[in-house]
Amino acid sequence: MSIKYTVNFDLANQHIYQVTIQIPAHKQKQLNLSLPAWIPGSYMIRDFAKNIIDLRASANGQEIEVELIDKQSWKISTLGQACEISYQVYAYDSSVRTAYLDQQRAFFNGTSLFISVDEFADAPQQVELQKPSFTDKWKVATGLQRPNDTIVYQFGLYQADNYAELIDCPVEIGDFTHLEFEVAGTPHYLILNGKHFADCQRLIKDVSKLCQHHIDLFERETGGKPPFNEYWFLTNILPSGFGGLEHKNSTALLCSTFDFPNINKPGELSEGYKTFLSLASHEYFHNWNVCRIKPQEFIPYQLNSESYTKQLWAFEGITSYYDDLSLYRTNIVEFSDYLKTKSKTISRVNRGKGQLKQNLIESSFYTWTKFYQQGPDAANNIVSYYTKGSLVALWLDLNIRKHTGSAKSLDDVMRALWQEYLDGGEGYSGTQLETVIDIAESITQAPIKQAFFDILNGKDIVPLTELLAEFGVEYKQAASKINSPLDISAENHSPYLGIIYKEAKLGLEIAQVLNDSPAEQAGLSVQDVIVALDNLVVNTGNFSNIANNLNLDKSYPITYVRNGELFTTQVQLVKQMNELVELKLVDEEKAKGWQQIN
Repeated sequence: MSIKYTVNFDLANQHIYQVTIQIPAHKQKQLNLSLPAWIPGSYMIRDFAKNIIDLRASANGQEIEVELIDKQSWKISTLGQACEISYQVYAYDSSVRTAYLDQQRAFFNGTSLFISVDEFADAPQQVELQKPSFTDKWKVATGLQRPNDTIVYQFGLYQADNYAELIDCPVEIGDFTHLEFEVAGTPHYLILNGKHFADCQRLIKDVSKLCQHHIDLFERETGGKPPFNEYWFLTNILPSGFGGLEHKNSTALLCSTFDFPNINKPGELSEGYKTFLSLASHEYFHNWNVCRIKPQEFIPYQLNSESYTKQLWAFEGITSYYDDLSLYRTNIVEFSDYLKTKSKTISRVNRGKGQLKQNLIESSFYTWTKFYQQGPDAANNIVSYYTKGSLVALWLDLNIRKHTGSAKSLDDVMRALWQEYLDGGEGYSGTQLETVIDIAESITQAPIKQAFFDILNGKDIVPLTELLAEFGVEYKQAASKINSPLDISAENHSPYLGIIYKEAKLGLEIAQVLNDSPAEQAGLSVQDVIVALDNLVVNTGNFSNIANNLNLDKSYPITYVRNGELFTTQVQLVKQMNELVELKLVDEEKAKGWQQIN
């Protein structure tokens, strides 16, 4: 017995999906309806039900009362009769987490669109996507199953084995570019929805390499086939944007128009393109680490309220370690480029004081309020389990290599975890995650467990200097440019202000003020807009030039706007701070121990 959803797009001008659910005759006297409050992979209560409009139910042509239970739950009395539920969903969020609809594009996650009939949650679910009346150019891209009479990219009937699968398959619709390629004998689809100038053949070549790398890492012992029958990269392209969300056979990506290889510059590897490839790599790695190997607290997902875990540092941190590393391993970037990227990651963690106030266990646990709802104090008071978690993964990888002469690595730990999952593992609780370090200790035959847990529970910098030196990489402090907070300055005179800013209509808007900085001491705050320094009007083009011509032993007026009022205070720039980290290859022979793929 299955239920059927029908999705209509004809109110695209109003950004409204029209949805109906057809429910067959059943044994229950009443049915419970609900909509998730959050989506797996994005740990924040989003209250998707706030976008539900005009929810109605009927049976035999007669309307049935819909009883309100709470903000996302309803109940209807059906007396076992076949019935229909109809409602509308307002959808105008271009992120990867929710839903969007206009005349050019449709996108949705099932968590935003499909109200669950709880008594049918384990039953097959059908979805009819109706072709819109206002265009014949739109195509459909989704990891939902296609019955035999539904052809890829076509509107029509799709299906899922249960509600959990239904909401795990986002849908991208529009007049998009579709690229097809095979990796390990498995069809892959790369969808580009939006204006782009991509060298599509190069894009396929590079993404294929990354997919093959991850398959080889996890599936070397299991036949070399990924754990899905097909895979979809659903990419929304905007003038500026960034984001990704993992699913079991697809990912929703958000990127910029110019984050692709330029067909007119075949040898160029832009920063935007490297960022896109790293994002695609990250989400594809999640097929194993998070989508299948996951915290026990997420089995099954409880989507009506927060689900707390202390382990996101491992699931996101380890994934974040491999996303950039795989670009080097697949020869997309040189090792020196990889070290520059890793330098920025370390610098991003170390330049704020958040890691001195919050450990990785706390960072994982409080993600619901502190990470996904960051306040203006974020850089100073919290640490990211993505970035610092990736440094712990680096520490663990190098320790395993150090104690085994690079015969083993973190790769072997991940394969062991995957094998345990395949053998019937049900996820890892806080204590069971000791499995990770137990595997590492058994591989290395070295007592590294205590140091590992000290790092996880400690509030300090991850000790990497000596460890990297053993692999031919120098770890040294460096000063930043005043206008590029993560770029290293080569100037002898580069004053330090202690802010991160972005361009404003007039002047510079402060995004972060670091603790104990000249900006903090001057009373500047996040969201202030600096309009002048030393009575010279500033913009992103001249700010560093002005600052670099000021003396360090004097105070200067700095004028800013706060809440619509104009203020002036005095600021004294200080000597450039060595707050960044620069990784430099100094011994190529030693570095081979890190570069070796196990």
